[in-house]
Amino acid sequence: MAPRASWKGYLKLSLVSCPVRLYPATSASERISFNQLHKKTHNRINMKPVDPELGLVERSDLVRGYEYEDKQYIIIDDADLDAVRIESNHTMNIEAFVDENEVDVIYQDSPYYLAPDGAMAEETFAVLREAMRKSGKLAIARLVLSSRERVVTIGARENGMFVCTLRNPNEVRGTAEYFGNIPAGKPDPEMLELALALIKQKETHFDPKNYEDRYEVALMAMIREKLKGHKPIIAAAPERGNVINLMDALKASLSQQAKPPAKSKSKAEEAPAKPAKKAAAGGAAENPLKANLLKAVGKSKK
Repeated sequence: MAPRASWKGYLKLSLVSCPVRLYPATSASERISFNQLHKKTHNRINMKPVDPELGLVERSDLVRGYEYEDKQYIIIDDADLDAVRIESNHTMNIEAFVDENEVDVIYQDSPYYLAPDGAMAEETFAVLREAMRKSGKLAIARLVLSSRERVVTIGARENGMFVCTLRNPNEVRGTAEYFGNIPAGKPDPEMLELALALIKQKETHFDPKNYEDRYEVALMAMIREKLKGHKPIIAAAPERGNVINLMDALKASLSQQAKPPAKSKSKAEEAPAKPAKKAAAGGAAENPLKANLLKAVGKSKK
């Protein structure tokens, strides 16, 4: 079955336009969900609308209402919504282009795929797509989704385009309330070097397949066991160890990384390293954290 478009209209750049279809790029259909049942009958509960005066009412009797004052409503019907016609109801008019890395991720909301609507639109669609790809730019446009105008970004993706709705600036909270009391001082340079070494050891290429939802997997395993009539076996969560200080935590993290074992050394080879240990011990009297850091750095270099 062909996917159903969320929106159909025209993608327009100046005098150039082509019919397009917009499709949701994500789906939650594979997520585990639960239904509400009565605890004795196990019948599924239906959520029905109830009026405080009339009791149970039919959904066909429901209308939209906007609360303009406390418990005071104005009724909005389909004809009222149809009367609110703006260009973005049926046209994604490109207003500007920006660099791909210029749109802050905090403003990015829902992702969609954009495809040409019919063979006649394919040539125009391809020209616009490749122009954005080669320029490294994202288009900024607007469209109406679910009775609301949304600002969107549009970019090239494979043979199609990728659309992302943007949050309104009023929806994004400022950082001062959360970050205002965090000290701005610079960390100890040696501590920073150790943290950078730990990051370097864990570098990889991102593959979403490596980060499955472990809770969903465990939840499905529990459900399968219950279906078999077995008592579910729930794995205990790992216990958290006591972290003495940042140096010890970084030291332990580095020592746990998979590294080839160091070659064994003779006592004669190890002898010159003893004065360095004295220096570390001397520094520990002044700064125990730095002493731990020096030990950790020494181990990470082996």
